[in-house]
Amino acid sequence: MLEAQQLVAAGLTLLQRSAPLVRALSGKRSAILLQTSPAFLTALAASEGRGAVLINPLAAAADVAFQCADANVGALFTSSALAVRAPAGLPIVVLDDVPRFARVIAHGRTREVDLGSHHGLALELELNAHGRDEEAVIVYTSAMRGTPLGAVLTHANLLANARSTIQAAGNVSSDHVLALLPFSHLFGLTVTASAPLLVGARVTTMARFNPATAVELLAGDVTEVVGVPAIFRALLAGIARRGVRVSDGLLRLAICGGAALPRDLQDRWADVTGVELREGYGLTEAGPVCLVNSADAPNKRGTLGKPYPDVDVGIFAPANYSEEPNALPVDSPMRADGVPGEICVRGANVFRGYVGGKSGLPRRGEWLCTGDAGVRESDGTFRFLGMLKPMFTRNGFNIYPRELERAVSEMPGVVRCEVSSLAEPVKENEIRLRVWGAVGELDVKRWCEARLSVYKQPSVIEIVAEAPTQRPPSRA
Repeated sequence: MLEAQQLVAAGLTLLQRSAPLVRALSGKRSAILLQTSPAFLTALAASEGRGAVLINPLAAAADVAFQCADANVGALFTSSALAVRAPAGLPIVVLDDVPRFARVIAHGRTREVDLGSHHGLALELELNAHGRDEEAVIVYTSAMRGTPLGAVLTHANLLANARSTIQAAGNVSSDHVLALLPFSHLFGLTVTASAPLLVGARVTTMARFNPATAVELLAGDVTEVVGVPAIFRALLAGIARRGVRVSDGLLRLAICGGAALPRDLQDRWADVTGVELREGYGLTEAGPVCLVNSADAPNKRGTLGKPYPDVDVGIFAPANYSEEPNALPVDSPMRADGVPGEICVRGANVFRGYVGGKSGLPRRGEWLCTGDAGVRESDGTFRFLGMLKPMFTRNGFNIYPRELERAVSEMPGVVRCEVSSLAEPVKENEIRLRVWGAVGELDVKRWCEARLSVYKQPSVIEIVAEAPTQRPPSRA
């Protein structure tokens, strides 16, 4: 078990003791390509003074290269296992042995940095610190028009959402949180790392989700688990297979987000574990959580719960996501209870904008439009009604059809392609790819494997020899 202060101090020591790293980061951002692990905190600390691009560990090399180039990254923090995906020539820092050592590889030279002096650093914690209004992390998302956008979140954004999480989850120092989500996803970083660590709680990370190991931990002294629907389905299967009684452990809180939570899964989890599965809602651009069924209130199954502490949520007339929705009326009225519309949010958690000032999700004055449809009920809870933006989810990850279509359309011989979702109860959705042109299914599959992240790989590929005379009806 490692102390969070050790890990943070090791990152600051790395900056002090590695001149090549400091030179590489001068005037540039950093990037973090790591699985969920203690090393993630060291990488964040070593990014002090600049924004850190959080890259999904499942990202393809092409995605890593794009994000590093778009965000002007000077150095990449990673592990030996993932370093192969680093762009050629980019300095990398290998964090396999933190908080003891780090390896800095830059300009053809490898230097081992001893981080032992971190033991002499004294760090102070201030739970109520507001946080600087300077960029802290960049997360690529919102590829509604084909190209991912880097959402820039400040220290103030992240701390605001972490403090709200502490209130909503009732986090205390005696908690033991099982971190199953990637820290590159703000849901994982904020809810399963930042918030519990701020109150001095214990966090157990899992670099790769292993249902059998997770179930054993849940039957022990873990008090909180957070995941997406696919994770909770896998946990229930593991509980049944191993005959473990989670109800004999200390689990008090289970939170699900990242995708719509099926009511049958919510009911079954409560029946098997004796603990309510509480649904929440958020998006990267809001740090990310905006709604939740809080730990201190009765769980209203089938709803997203109520607004997070210090976050405002309202329902407005929907923006038109078939076009570029930039100019929206600032003074449009909020819709009354029971009237469906678009979920919009505001608060200190809402991001400052995208890398390069690019346009993505629109705003109505101080309200951020989410691209999701919902309704507010008379008791103050919200229900999710589907997506307005061209997107669907798969295992809790966002899939943007136009991004995949852009990548496949660059393949020689492809005249046109179309991506759509196929409902799948375990993964939420599978990906169907239809391709018009003189190409083979195997060649398309290989093209996708080389250019798309693991979770973006199509599960069904259909080849149409002739290009259509007219475009099929657009997706709903």
